[in-house]
Amino acid sequence: MADLALPREGALSAQRPSSGTDRLIYPVLGFLLLFFVLPIAWFFIKSAIDFEGNFAAMLYETFTSSLFVTVAWKTVWISFVVTLLALLAGYPIAYTLARSHSLKFTLIIICVIVPYFTSIIVRTYSWMIILGTKGVINEFLMYIGLIEKPLNLMYNMTGVVIGMTYVLLPYFVLTLFSTMKGIDMWLMQAGRSMGASNFYVFRRVFFPLSMPGIVSGFLIVYILAVGFFITPALMGGPSDVMMAMLIQRNIEVTMNWPLASALSLFLLLITLVIYAIYCRYTDLDKMLGK
Repeated sequence: MADLALPREGALSAQRPSSGTDRLIYPVLGFLLLFFVLPIAWFFIKSAIDFEGNFAAMLYETFTSSLFVTVAWKTVWISFVVTLLALLAGYPIAYTLARSHSLKFTLIIICVIVPYFTSIIVRTYSWMIILGTKGVINEFLMYIGLIEKPLNLMYNMTGVVIGMTYVLLPYFVLTLFSTMKGIDMWLMQAGRSMGASNFYVFRRVFFPLSMPGIVSGFLIVYILAVGFFITPALMGGPSDVMMAMLIQRNIEVTMNWPLASALSLFLLLITLVIYAIYCRYTDLDKMLGK
């Protein structure tokens, strides 16, 4: 008698013909190769050729220079401060958003989404008006008598941090909201029914369950902050130069492509390391709906 045993599930999946939608990935890969990988590779190769084969020595000299160390540390530190402030400001917003309904939810999501789709330049100039010497904050504080002369809120690290935090805040809020929305609120009710206080339930139940969103949001915002250019260029001072600004000056002003290439390589390495951490501690399959 013929063997009537059913094939295993793995064998069925192996025999199942692949759908035609799998081929849709090829145009995307071709686009990334043509407009991302090849330009970056050509940029590094062109820089190495222009430096007459001493590109490795130039990399060592650049990475050990005092200017590079100062700018690299400034970039890493400002990005960390901005990301931390975005977490502190975004967590309560995302928590309220996840527990809101109808009109309250609509109003909060509009306040988050509208700045998200507004031009970065427009938002940066708005903060320049608010934080300027004759801006809204200084004029109000002088009007009520708290200060006698305007505060120095612009063209320094304070202005850069405030502007970058505001621009990157929606990324953190939306990332946290997607995680918090998936937390079963009945777990909180179960904790309260056992006699635990609201703060204890939040600390022992809700906050640990929201950690994946905190990690994802922290890494996403930090990656974006490391390569930020517009806001630091407009709101920062001479001592607040970040890596992206230094790269732009070496490409367009001094025309020093090898040095710009070395700085770009450092920025690319930081981004890849952070992205590797993001992939390690984030469930990408769940985010992609698999």
